[in-house]
Amino acid sequence: MQAALRALRLNTVELLRQPGLRRDVDVALAPADLDVTDERLVGDVVVALAAESTVDGIVVSGTVGVRWGDECRRCLAAVERRQAMEVNELYQDEVVDDDAFELGRDALDLSSTVRDAVVLALADPPPLCRDDCAGICPVCGADRNLATCGCDTVVRDDRWAALEQLDLEAPDDLN
Repeated sequence: MQAALRALRLNTVELLRQPGLRRDVDVALAPADLDVTDERLVGDVVVALAAESTVDGIVVSGTVGVRWGDECRRCLAAVERRQAMEVNELYQDEVVDDDAFELGRDALDLSSTVRDAVVLALADPPPLCRDDCAGICPVCGADRNLATCGCDTVVRDDRWAALEQLDLEAPDDLN
């Protein structure tokens, strides 16, 4: 096991000895240590978890934080964001809760939990640089956040062209 991942491996025998015992896991890991290869990730994955023993298992809660960079989906400007994924998992010797995971015999390896949180953080669609991003002009390619280009970008459907000739304001000559 890599030295960086040792912090994510908890001794379950020690934790389960007495309900209420708590072990904090505060570590920063390179994405490659978690076998996550995504060019959008910037910097380390910050893990801030607490494992607390209960009568029927171990509850792991806290956050997994990532920083990632991408392009705006409308104007292609660079966007960098920080995102913290909440973790709240239950591990049991004998899984009786539908949402629980099986507890390891001697150790609880949280690396898969952290990896899943990182992958979920990256699963969102590409971001916007801002909520009112105008995007780029499909005709001339100008960034409409910086300047207006004056291009005609109205999409017309030729199947409806005959209706454009219809004059609804014309006087009714049927009398």
